[in-house]
Amino acid sequence: MKTREFIELLEQNPGKSLLFEYRHGETVAPNYHITEIKNVSVDTVDCGAGTDFWKETVIQLWESPVEKESRSYMSAFKAMSIINRVDKIKPLQQDAILKFEYGNANFHTAQLPVMGVDIETQQLRVKLAPDITDCKAKSECGIPEEVLSTPATKCAPGSGCC
Repeated sequence: MKTREFIELLEQNPGKSLLFEYRHGETVAPNYHITEIKNVSVDTVDCGAGTDFWKETVIQLWESPVEKESRSYMSAFKAMSIINRVDKIKPLQQDAILKFEYGNANFHTAQLPVMGVDIETQQLRVKLAPDITDCKAKSECGIPEEVLSTPATKCAPGSGCC
């Protein structure tokens, strides 16, 4: 999802509660805050000496220990007002890839891209999922396609797929 697409989603659903599912069936607690919005430029060189460049917007979510008893999720309207405030100070790249940074005691801190959104009557459920690593120089590294198409969950030590 691009930054612009997320902003449009919030604008179209201002009265809905905004939930983030960071793992199947597990959501960021209702006491979350948006604590930081980052404009990130990624400038890379891969193992085959190929270069790449892209931009990301990273929105950090944090659960406030002071508000543990909160049962109300942030509204899309409130999230939009935070994003608008940030955009006036540091303009956001509308075509940047959007990720959410989150972690808690049971989930390592990670930057998670949006894998989907469920628009329900009273809420927006933003589904996040971890990125997987990938070799961007497959042909240069001599990695056969059948190895690359094997899901990571089926890889075993010594199998040649991981």
